[in-house]
Amino acid sequence: MPWWVRLVLVMTVVGMVVGTQTIGTGKRGQLSGRYKGRKDFKPITGTYPSVEAKEYYTNPMGAKITKSSHFNYQYVLGHKIVFLCVARGSPLPQITWFKDGVELYAHRYMQLHEWKKGNHLKSKMEIDPATQADAGIYECHANNKYAVDSKAFRTTYIAHLKK
Repeated sequence: MPWWVRLVLVMTVVGMVVGTQTIGTGKRGQLSGRYKGRKDFKPITGTYPSVEAKEYYTNPMGAKITKSSHFNYQYVLGHKIVFLCVARGSPLPQITWFKDGVELYAHRYMQLHEWKKGNHLKSKMEIDPATQADAGIYECHANNKYAVDSKAFRTTYIAHLKK
């Protein structure tokens, strides 16, 4: 048999074997490859893949958002939008705001206020007056050297209040 026929047969068999393999393990809750999880991630099996993973996900000093605005937020055009994010951790976390994945900074129509209260950091974002361009997905991220936590808020607008 010529060498190229053998090569075609080998390639066909390898293609059939690779083509029939599934992604993942086939078991619920077990992922193959890289996994970027949340701080409160706990495997369905109840065990962590390593001691380092368990220490990371259960670190009591890690940043944790303890209070935040409601996920769905409808605002009236021309009125004020207010979001709140409260976080704890040691050292005290830094809170950063994002809209549609882009970091936000204070400007004329958007103010960011932050204050420490006990072992919590409170952050409030205000947009006044709100426009159609302010609709989107907002996020607050709390982070310190041990962990990162985030909450998301979806905003949609209505033209005016119903009477």
